[in-house]
Amino acid sequence: MKLPVLAPAVLMACGSMLVATPAQAQYCNNGTLQGAYGYHAQGALLPAPNISLEFRSVGMTRFSGDGHLTWVEHTVVGGVPLAAGWASARGTYTVNSNCTGTAVVITPNSPVPLHLSFVIVREGKELHSVLDSDAVATEFTKVDE
Repeated sequence: MKLPVLAPAVLMACGSMLVATPAQAQYCNNGTLQGAYGYHAQGALLPAPNISLEFRSVGMTRFSGDGHLTWVEHTVVGGVPLAAGWASARGTYTVNSNCTGTAVVITPNSPVPLHLSFVIVREGKELHSVLDSDAVATEFTKVDE
């Protein structure tokens, strides 16, 4: 029995569908984070062994696109607001090409600078971070402007 003339073309087409295509690479830089992002943070501050203080914070962050940020925050620790109303903070950030990064934030609500490690997701629409010194996680969501 002879194979139809189309058989080689069909086999080639089917074989090409089995070849995996590489995942689309995502490349980031400081400009990936630009504009306003609302955030909420929660977790625990760990000031000393066997001591844990519940931490909650909400705020609005503005990323410059060139490695600088400003934010306003309302933070509650152990059920007590750290300041009446909103406190202003400022800092710097660095984004790596693989969409990871770090930030250092100076806020009046902390006696030491905050060191954050983060990942950028959803093409810069979200940012997920952890505070390096405590058990606090933060989610940032880009605000439509």
